[in-house]
Amino acid sequence: MSVDDDKYPGDSGRRRFVKGVVGGASLAGVGAVGSATVNSVTASGGSGGGTTQAMAIENTAGPAPRGMPQIPIEIDGDGAIRGVWPEVTSTTEQGVQVQVAEMDMGGQTYSSEWFQYCGVETYTGIQPGFEPEGGNYFHSGADPAYQWQADAMSGGDRFTVDLFSDYETWGNGIGVEGMGKPATGTWRSQGTEDVITIQLLRSPLIEELANSGSVRAPNGETYEADGDTQEWLQASTSQGFIAWLNKCTHFCCVPGFKENEGSARYDAENGVYCPCHQSVYVPFQIVSTVFTSRPRPD
Repeated sequence: MSVDDDKYPGDSGRRRFVKGVVGGASLAGVGAVGSATVNSVTASGGSGGGTTQAMAIENTAGPAPRGMPQIPIEIDGDGAIRGVWPEVTSTTEQGVQVQVAEMDMGGQTYSSEWFQYCGVETYTGIQPGFEPEGGNYFHSGADPAYQWQADAMSGGDRFTVDLFSDYETWGNGIGVEGMGKPATGTWRSQGTEDVITIQLLRSPLIEELANSGSVRAPNGETYEADGDTQEWLQASTSQGFIAWLNKCTHFCCVPGFKENEGSARYDAENGVYCPCHQSVYVPFQIVSTVFTSRPRPD
């Protein structure tokens, strides 16, 4: 797949909610404005960026050009949930010594470049060698999107497995129950001015996809993962937990899983819906996507 393949296909049958608003280069490259500048600097020495392959929750409708990148997770001995940060090494690029965050995981090359779009590449937390206060744990934000989270947590609290004990039956009146229990939060942002927004979901569907590669969901849909994707899910998820960088790849808005009542108008009540321009993502369909990540500042 080339970078151009990340643009709208000529005849894909996908619904179009925004037409003629931005050029294909903006959509394909970064999902934000300024694509001409980005295209001119993606080969900047020592800054990373360029053509990147990432595992993402699939974009199925709306103007977003691709899925949102997944964050691999792990659970510590106390049940606290954290994101995996790639292994950091030093290398020389175009005569400049730089740090690189990259590792092999589940048959994929997991890299910090997965998250280099929407301006996140400038955030302190995305720098390879940065060590955030309290490590790589996911924390609740001060203004969570879900009432259960607002009732049970305070801003800055770590997410723990026990908070999601009702994940097999949870519902909030949007879509059907039993699809999973979501939360909104931050990652690698403690002690920084920039906040990396994430969405965390514990779902029996993710658990079954990792275990068997196929699941029949309460909404009547069947989701499947091929051998490579199942291998990735086994390595990047745990106990049904999955996480992703919650930045819409269209114009960097913040979508939500089963969060917006209006999502039913776009058949997105059981998925991740972006209310700004009606992009839809499905966290039970994990795909490999190719895009142009932005370079980190020197």
